[in-house]
Amino acid sequence: MKSFVPLGLPPKSPLVVVLHGCRQTPESIDAASGFTGLAKVRRFAVLFPEQTKSNNSQGCFNWFRPSAVAHDRGELLSIRQMIEHACRRHRIDRSRIFIVGLSAGGAMAAALVANYPEVFTGAAFVAGMPVGSARDAMSAFRAMNVGSTTPSSGWGSRVTELSAHKRTYPAISIWQGTSDSVVNPKNADAILQQWLEAGGIDPKSELTETKAWGKRRVWKEVGEVRLAFYSIAEMGHGLPVKLSKSIQRSKDPYVLAAGISAPLELMQLWGIGSPE
Repeated sequence: MKSFVPLGLPPKSPLVVVLHGCRQTPESIDAASGFTGLAKVRRFAVLFPEQTKSNNSQGCFNWFRPSAVAHDRGELLSIRQMIEHACRRHRIDRSRIFIVGLSAGGAMAAALVANYPEVFTGAAFVAGMPVGSARDAMSAFRAMNVGSTTPSSGWGSRVTELSAHKRTYPAISIWQGTSDSVVNPKNADAILQQWLEAGGIDPKSELTETKAWGKRRVWKEVGEVRLAFYSIAEMGHGLPVKLSKSIQRSKDPYVLAAGISAPLELMQLWGIGSPE
């Protein structure tokens, strides 16, 4: 694990967990997205779990391997332990733990939320995959290319079957480029259906906004956003950011210039700080 804690960060501050994608590192995704820069200004800690080449030659989290994402096992447990370590060491406010993941990291973030929903207050899945959409590398590639096959019991069951009792899930946002050639956008629709079903959210409560960068769909309860879907027009496979003085073009091919900044939008959704 790698982490960043701003100098003088007080106790009871938020924690943001960032899961990189394949062929990325914590350093590459951070340099291009600016999470640590936001942490300095908005006063929160950042945790970057890192996959090792010995676990996956492409540096991907093994979201498709059942033994890696089972409750209290494998990579899932390892990341959960990293979060616990960061919370204790930096005296984090446990009611303000958030997670965002890109691609394989997005799929792993979804698995973490499905298994440990009580840990997180907010989550974002960027170009990710539905929980339970693959069981090995071959089925993972097939689902990524053509879209995941809907289970006979519905997508929500892949989340709710992980617990014998009814759970409350954190606020979730789903991000997808319409021109993504790595993860078929059909998978984002499956992720949306999964969390509508798992969360018992009425699909008819949708509010849709057309933006210059694409479309934002929102589902609210008692005035609070429970689920949001960001469809970025003509964007490929990656995390959308707005370029600025603090966020420059980098060698990371999976952080893409767009008309909206996911990191900044997440700060708003999660209510983390405000620029000085």
